[in-house]
Order: sequence, then C-alpha cells, then structure tokens
Amino acid sequence: MLGSSTFKNMQRRHTTLREKGRRQAIRGPAYMFNEKGTSLTPEEERFLDSAEYGNIPVVRKMLEESKTLNFNCVDYMGQNALQLAVGNEHLEVTELLLKKENLARVGDALLLAISKGYVRIVEAILNHPAFAQGQRLTLSPLEQELRDDDFYAYDEDGTRFSHDITPIILAAHCQEYEIVHILLLKGARIERPHDYFCKCTECTEKQRKDSFSHSRSRMNAYKGLASAAYLSLSSEDPVLTALELSNELARLANIETEFKNDYRKLSMQCKDFVVGVLDLCRDTEEVEAILNGDVNFQVWSDHHRPSLSRIKLAIKYEVKKFVAHPNCQQQLLTMWYENLSGLRQQSIAVKFLAVFGVSIGLPFLAIAYWIAPCSKLGRTLRSPFMKFVAHAVSFTIFLGLLVVNASDRFEGVKTLPNETFTDYPKQIFRVKTTQFSWTEMLIMKWVLGMIWSECKEIWEEGPREYVLHLWNLLDFGMLSIFVASFTARFMAFLKASEAQMYVDQYVQDNTLHNVSLPPEVAYFTYARDKWWPSDPQIISEGLYAIAVVLSFSRIAYILPANESFGPLQISLGRTVKDIFKFMVIFIMVFVAFMIGMFNLYSYYRGAKYNPAFTTVEESFKTLFWSIFGLSEVISVVLKYDHKFIENIGYVLYGVYNVTMVVVLLNMLIAMINNSYQEIEEDADVEWKFARAKLWLSYFDEGRTLPAPFNLVPSPKSFYYLIMRIKMCLIKLCKSKAKSCENDLEMGMLNSKFRKTRYQAGMRNSENLTANNTFSKPTRYQKIMKRLIKRYVLKAQVDRENDEVNEGELKEIKQDISSLRYELLEEKSQATGELADLIQQLSEKFGKNLNKDHLRVNKGKDI
Repeated sequence: MLGSSTFKNMQRRHTTLREKGRRQAIRGPAYMFNEKGTSLTPEEERFLDSAEYGNIPVVRKMLEESKTLNFNCVDYMGQNALQLAVGNEHLEVTELLLKKENLARVGDALLLAISKGYVRIVEAILNHPAFAQGQRLTLSPLEQELRDDDFYAYDEDGTRFSHDITPIILAAHCQEYEIVHILLLKGARIERPHDYFCKCTECTEKQRKDSFSHSRSRMNAYKGLASAAYLSLSSEDPVLTALELSNELARLANIETEFKNDYRKLSMQCKDFVVGVLDLCRDTEEVEAILNGDVNFQVWSDHHRPSLSRIKLAIKYEVKKFVAHPNCQQQLLTMWYENLSGLRQQSIAVKFLAVFGVSIGLPFLAIAYWIAPCSKLGRTLRSPFMKFVAHAVSFTIFLGLLVVNASDRFEGVKTLPNETFTDYPKQIFRVKTTQFSWTEMLIMKWVLGMIWSECKEIWEEGPREYVLHLWNLLDFGMLSIFVASFTARFMAFLKASEAQMYVDQYVQDNTLHNVSLPPEVAYFTYARDKWWPSDPQIISEGLYAIAVVLSFSRIAYILPANESFGPLQISLGRTVKDIFKFMVIFIMVFVAFMIGMFNLYSYYRGAKYNPAFTTVEESFKTLFWSIFGLSEVISVVLKYDHKFIENIGYVLYGVYNVTMVVVLLNMLIAMINNSYQEIEEDADVEWKFARAKLWLSYFDEGRTLPAPFNLVPSPKSFYYLIMRIKMCLIKLCKSKAKSCENDLEMGMLNSKFRKTRYQAGMRNSENLTANNTFSKPTRYQKIMKRLIKRYVLKAQVDRENDEVNEGELKEIKQDISSLRYELLEEKSQATGELADLIQQLSEKFGKNLNKDHLRVNKGKDI
C-alpha cells in the first residue's frame, strides 16, 4: 500500500505538470507582456495556478503554512491571485484571499466581479475592510489616482476600465439590478454631470486638461443614469426622472453632435423604461398614478378631473410610445367621454346625430350654460368631447360666414374698376364701399371671441409655453391679420365719412358731378383704378385675403381626431418641415443665378425681345416661373450680335434649369417621400400621439363656450372673480395678523425658560411630522414600489430566459474544475486516513503476532 505522503506527492506532481503544459500551450511567448512573469518562483507559480483554477485546498494550505509566499505576486499579464480567482468565479478562493492583510488590487477585483455579474463575489469583496468607508465607492479611479491611490489599478500601467468608471456606474452599465441595489445600500451614487456650458473651476480644468476624457466621462455617467437598473432602484419617482433625463439627453444630442447617436440611444432607452413601467399596470388606479404623478388621489383638481401632469410632460418631451400606449389611450378615452359614458359605445351614426344636434342648438346650449353652469347640462357641456364639438361647430360657422361674405362676388363683380355707383347723388362713392356688412360684423364678433380665448390661454399657460405650440402661432397670425385688416378698413371708412361730412356741410348742389371739391375730398369720389397703392382699403382687402387662407388652413388642427385624416395631416406637417429645410439650398442657388443673370443682361434694357433679366424684379419672375416651365428660351436672346454674352446666358440658363428642376426638385420629392414613409411605418403611434395632443387641449378647465359666446361672462365667472378677491383679502389680513403675532411672540419669549420650551416643542413636532412622513408612504409611492418590483422581476426573468452564452459555459467549466480539485482533496484525505488505519492495524497485528510468538517460545522452554 502507498502511504499518504507518497500519494500526495504523486497527485501534486501530476497536477503541476498538467497545468504547466496547459499554461504554456495557452500563454506561449506572451510572457513578454510582463517581465515579472519570468521571475516567479515555483511556489508563486503554483499559487497563481491554484487560484486561477480554483484549487481551494492548495490555496488554503499555502496561505496558512508558507512563510515565504508573496500572495500579491502577478502573472505575465500583471494579474494577482485575487484577480485570477474573481475572473474565474472562484468564491471560496476569493474569500480566502480577502482575509489577508495588505491585499492589492481589491478595487479592480470588484470592478471585474461587477462586469461579470458575480453577485456573491461582489458581496464578499464589499465586506473587505477597504470598503468600510464609503469614499472608495464614490470616488472614481482617476480621482483616487490623483490622491496617489492605485486601489482600482489593474496593473502598474493603469486600470482595467475607463478612469471615470466607478463601481455603481459599471453595475448600471451592465444592468445588474442586485449589484446596483447592494451598492446603493452602501451609499454609492452616480453624480449627475454639470451642464454642458458650465464654467466652474472643475469643468474648466477638465476641459483644458483633456477635453476628450471629459466628454467620455460625461457620456459614461449618463449611460449609468439612463440605465433601467439605476432608474428603477435609485429614484423615488422613476417615471418623472426618466422623462426629464430623456429630454436632457435629447438636448445634449443637438449640442454635442459628435456623440449624437449615443445620446439619442440613451434618450430612447429612458423612454423605453417609462413605457415598460406603464405596460406593467394592472388596474386603473396604477395607470392614473403614472399619468398624474405624485398627487393626492383623494383630492383632484376642480370638478374632480385628474391633472395628467406626467402625460403633459411626455407630450412636451415627445415620448410618443408612452402617450400612444394602450393603457394611456384607454384612460384618455375614458376622460374624453366624461359625463357621456353612453355615447362612447354608440355607432358613428348616433355620434353624428349628437354633433348635428349641438350644431343646431349651440346658441340655446350657450344660454342654458350661462344660466346654470353647474347643472347636469352644464357638466355635460364641460366634458372634453362636448367642448371639442362646440368649438368645432363654432369655427365651422365662422368659415361659413367667410364664404357668405364673398358670395356676392361668386358670379363676378358688376362694377368695373373704372366705374362708381352710389345710393343717392350726393353720396361719396367710398362711403358705400367702406361700410361693414352684417356678415363682416359677425366675423368681427367671432374674431373678438377668439382673441379673448387666446388671451385666456396665454394667461393660463404663460407666454413661453404658448409660443412653443405652432398652432398657437398660426392663430396669433390669423387673428392679428384680421385685426389689421379691419383696422385699415375702419380707417378708410373714417376718412370717407369725414369727406361725406364735408360734402353735406359745404356742398349745396344735389349732385357732385359739376362741383369742385378739395383734392383730399375729391379723392374719395374716384373709382378704384385711381386709388393710391397705399390706400387703407386696398391694404385691408389684401390682408383679409391672407387671413381667409389662414382660417381655412386651421381646419388641419382638428383632423387628428379622425383616424383616416390624422396620419395624412401628420405627413403634411412633416412635409412642410422638409420644405423649409429645402428652401435654404433653394434660395442660395436661386439668388446666385438671379444676381448673375441680372448682371449679365442689365446693360441690355430695351435691346431684348422681352424684359427678362433686365431688372432684379424681372430676373426673379423669369427664374421662378421657369421652374414650372412657364419661361421661354427667348429670354436670353439679344437683338444685337453679342454672341459671347448670349452664349453665356444660354449656358447659365441651362445650368439653372438642370440644377433646379432635375436635381433640387427631385431631391425635395425624395425628402417628402422619405418623411411619408417614416410616418407610414409608425402611423398608429404618430396618429395616437397627435390625437392625444388635441384631446389634452380640451381637458383643462375653462373655455367651455366657444367664440363668440365666450364674450358674455357667465355667473360662474363673477363667482370666481369674487372668490379670488376674497382670497386676496384673506391673505392680506393673514399677513398683517402674522406680523403682529410675531412681534407679540418676540416680546413674550424674552424669558429663557419659555424660549427653551418653545424650541423643544417645535423640535418634537418636527420629529413627529418627519416620523409620520417616513413611516407612512404615500399612495403613489406604494403603487410605484409595486410597479418597480414587477419591472425588476420581469427584467431578471427575461435575462434568465436568454440562451446560454460562451461566458456561462466557461463559468460551468470553472465550477467543474473547482469541484474536481475538491474531490481530489477529499480523495487524498480519505486515502491517507485509510493508509494510516491500515498501518495501525498492521502494527497492532504485528504486536499480537510477537506476543503469540513469545508465548510459544516460552512454552517450548518450559
């Protein structure tokens, strides 16, 4: 039988030879990476190999028994035993090494364990005395290097990861929820980078020293902040944090264009997180919590309507998937038919009849709302759907008035520009033409009502928010042009009335044909062909025509309410943006050729077959209409025999047509087609987002009655005015009473005992309030906690369901290797124990034999 020591020597020799052969086959000439790799003693080589392959018994024995072992020795790659053990997920070896004092590379081992997702090893390393102070987890490797601390160093050349990567940032990058949670409990946090335009000393110094590293550090920090693991576990309101961070990242994408794609990807990652949380809602209460934010569920806004603060923020930041999510849309649809629950399930025909009834009875409904705004009918009219229908009907009537106002000219104007007509001989012609008709008076009332509505909107939202909406700018432009048109028309009417007063006062004849009038009075008797170009009535008519076009274009505002026309309107809006981008290049090319052709032909005025290119105006007209093929080639032909100029004109005119028609116009068509394809691919999301924006404008309280019915104040308006005055008076009285009370208290608290008792009472009340605050989380916090739990569990399940990758196979291999060494050690111990037992038995058996032999010999002697 072999003894215990013999068996151990054979096993050690066999293992060492096998591992040396494997190490040489793998590493080969790579030992040149580190000169220290060639100076390792056999003991250190065996120690590193045992740590790398998980030979726990050998590592334990060498750490306990060897007096000459340097446990911080490194291999050819500069890795010590701790790094090798962590990299191969040997928990027991790691725990043995962490018990040693002055152990190096603990920080790098932590980062390595985080990157590989070894949770148990991370917990073991964080229990090391080096992390007793939280400063190790908050400072980056670069900041610790500046303090002459190589805690996170991989080797003497630097760190394994970027110098700005902290453990919490790396865990967030790797989406390791458990590790992020552990580090957060340890006090680790990701510090949000300063503003891009920050001029503080720290940012200025980093930018001056290494601008690239500064930008990369900002990017790494934002990657950590935008990770789902950090958002869900670090913030009390993850939805709000994700929405604000997505907007900040989208803004940075436009500022730091070199990292545009990265910032956009992170912004989309935050938006996907919000959508993922919303997708996990299981009832209306949870959906309302996300859409309304951290508000008291028992206290809604006026008339018990939710605030929808989160969805307003999502619309502002264009988180389209969140707004278009079925859970969000279902809640919005419920609010849209508020107080009209029965109408939601009705057919289109029934809804059309309801709209038709509102159209017919709108004046009567307005009167009923004035009289009883808080009645059942008043609550029905305050529902978003009824408000939308009422405003749409009112605007349709307004457009009808514009059509009726022009109906007398549909068959042609009977009076020619050089003719005049009056109702009686002494009447001035311009008095008749400047008078306002009944349709124009109604149009003015509608315009005043819309102006009042826009003023209320500016008051409620603020000028900045008002300007950010393009439809508001369209309304502002339309109403401003209407006001300017009517003002110019009114000024013309005043001047004509003054002329009529002069005629009535100083002219005695019954007719004006043979009467000599002053020039300023006679002007108003002239026909249209003799009016000045700057005449107020001409300006009024021009502005009125522009306002009519803008009024009809505003129909597009309500198109998103329909599923058929909504995507078409969105594509049209995107096309307009493409046209504005195209106009930059178009104008540049157009102006270049216009000035060039004008310089070429400006000296030949009267020497051409047509006046094209002889003036700037003619150059503009000729080049513009040539885009549509309405200009002739003869525009560049001269009457003189100046062939050189004529040939240059032909060349420039031909290059212009090729550039504009063949190249630029086709490029515009391609841009428009690309925009339409983008909308078409995600038409449902785009339409629902646009519809939600339209709906939300009718969810806010107020502006129930459309123009012009809103010009008459309702009793409710007087009530609100009185209540506001009352509140202002109460606040004023309270402020005065408080100042008097403070003076009285200051006089009473001169005593030291009273002052001490007062302060103690205040502290007790503050502590009680704080305890109540922390001990009783709000309803919103409870709901958000449930949703985040579901999100984290779902993320972990999805990760576990992924296919086994190469890294996991390697981990299994390392576990088997460690198990092999443990089994060999147990076998060795069992073999040694068996050998000792056999030796003891043999010794005992030998003693018995000796005793029997002596007894036999003694018997023979006797």
